Amino acid sequence: MNVIDEILQKENLTRNDIILLLQTNSEERNKLDAKAAEVKEQYVGRKVYFRGLIEMSNICSKNCYYCGIRAANFNAHRYNLSDDEVLDAARFAWENKYASLAIQTGEVANKEFTDRVANLLRKIHHATNGELGITLSMGEQSEETYRKWFDSGAMRYLLRVESSNRELYAKLHPNNKAHDFNKRVECLHALRRVGYQVGTGVMIGLPFQTIENLADDLLWIKEMDIDMVGMGPYVEHPDTPLYKYKDVLLPLEERFNFALKMIAILRVLMKDINIAAPTALQAIDKLGREKGIKVGAMVVMPNITPGLYRNDYKLYDNKPCVDDAADDCKNCLEARIQLTGDTIGYGEHGNSKHYSNRRGL
Repeated sequence: MNVIDEILQKENLTRNDIILLLQTNSEERNKLDAKAAEVKEQYVGRKVYFRGLIEMSNICSKNCYYCGIRAANFNAHRYNLSDDEVLDAARFAWENKYASLAIQTGEVANKEFTDRVANLLRKIHHATNGELGITLSMGEQSEETYRKWFDSGAMRYLLRVESSNRELYAKLHPNNKAHDFNKRVECLHALRRVGYQVGTGVMIGLPFQTIENLADDLLWIKEMDIDMVGMGPYVEHPDTPLYKYKDVLLPLEERFNFALKMIAILRVLMKDINIAAPTALQAIDKLGREKGIKVGAMVVMPNITPGLYRNDYKLYDNKPCVDDAADDCKNCLEARIQLTGDTIGYGEHGNSKHYSNRRGL
């Protein structure tokens, strides 16, 4: 029995185990993928759950160095969906049995925004008989705001850290109070206290990032006892400060392969959590999301943002599906998931089993 076989038989993985798994190739990589698929089938099954993605606004107060909608990107065409546009998209998700929404915006924190989101949540529930499970991804807010949105009907919250390494985090963000690592982590704790299914994630293939950083990211996610994870390859955007490092980045194919390994290892490490197959995988490989599903992911987010705005929510370059209508996106994903051998959990929220197990539900 070789080293990889021994690692994959362990109940708990060490940092060195994870580093060795991240370094696997060819036959050893196949063993990792097969183990992840086995764990996925045993602990969360072979259903894929849809989260209809509404990119509600690209207005952002932050200046993260990697992001195309950063406040200082004056080339970005800003927009803010109307309530009616959001409600129309929510009805589409409901009528097509997605059972869940993910509503995403840039980071804005003020009373007007807080109240608007709370009112929208109530409108969505009224318009869809309270049948949609709603994920929010709206950045750092006060615990009071998180509670108000939770009480208004949100059930999941995604707040990515992008890197759990403080030194690397500092290289990805301006050095000021608006971009503080400790505050972001405290927001994750606040979300847990309120009662959300808590999600986070990291980028893979960043400038300055090492394999050791990636291993530590996975161990940090486990230590934080996260319920759901969305992580994918870093794809650079030309209107960002990090773009100047484009010539020293790993090739896109290597970033893609590391992202798949991270998904597979995380599935082995945290057997019952929800893991998304992010759109960024498809920005590199036409079958990227399918490949993510086959190695442990089981959540996908069909974009149901009105097409007029879809290309303006551009966190990174080469964003796929910007010209697809919501119906096209649905039909395309159905065909893609069929290729994986999994089925779609239509009409099911697909809540995190880790969340339920942790709370004894």
